[in-house]
Amino acid sequence: MPTDRRLPAQVWREMERGNARFVAGEPQHPRQDVDRRAELASFQAPHAALFGCSDSRLAAEIIFDKGLGDLFVVRNAGQVISDSVIGSLEYAVAVLKVPLILVLGHDECGAVAAAIQSVGPEAPALPAHIRGIVDQIVPAVDRVRLAAGQADADGIDAAPLDPAEVGREHLRDTVGALLAASELISDEVAAGTLAIVGANYRLREGRVVPDVVVGQL
Repeated sequence: MPTDRRLPAQVWREMERGNARFVAGEPQHPRQDVDRRAELASFQAPHAALFGCSDSRLAAEIIFDKGLGDLFVVRNAGQVISDSVIGSLEYAVAVLKVPLILVLGHDECGAVAAAIQSVGPEAPALPAHIRGIVDQIVPAVDRVRLAAGQADADGIDAAPLDPAEVGREHLRDTVGALLAASELISDEVAAGTLAIVGANYRLREGRVVPDVVVGQL
């Protein structure tokens, strides 16, 4: 069982190299064979934790060219913070000793689109649990709307918002909320043993683009 702990910068560079291989169409598909499966039967030592959107196009191990046991993955629609998300990531940090958390959003996000639509004057009613997800993204919608000067006197958008910009704002909100909600995680960042990268995945290119970094890379 591995006992060495990698530095956050080392792990991020490996993630970048894996994504570059995926973008170039030259994946190596490492650590995906029978021997690797047997090796991991009694332990795990993932390189990083990834918290991302549940979108079917965000297949974490594929877009970073990783294998079995490489990533500790937590996903939900719109990558919104919840107690289960925080607890899962705290487990990855405190027990599995991952040095990196990647928070991954993407373009053409359905949850972001729903949040933008939800502030319109004729927005349809949403099921309660979907509404709970959308409500966490609405602050990003409001901030982008205000910054763009696109609200009329009633506070309703006078022109369409850029979903990509809303998605970026929401990504930054998610990273901030994670740090605010978890003393364990924020302490590890302050100690230099953990870094958090907030990044966006471009569906057509397959490229992961960093947007915000917290900690030492």
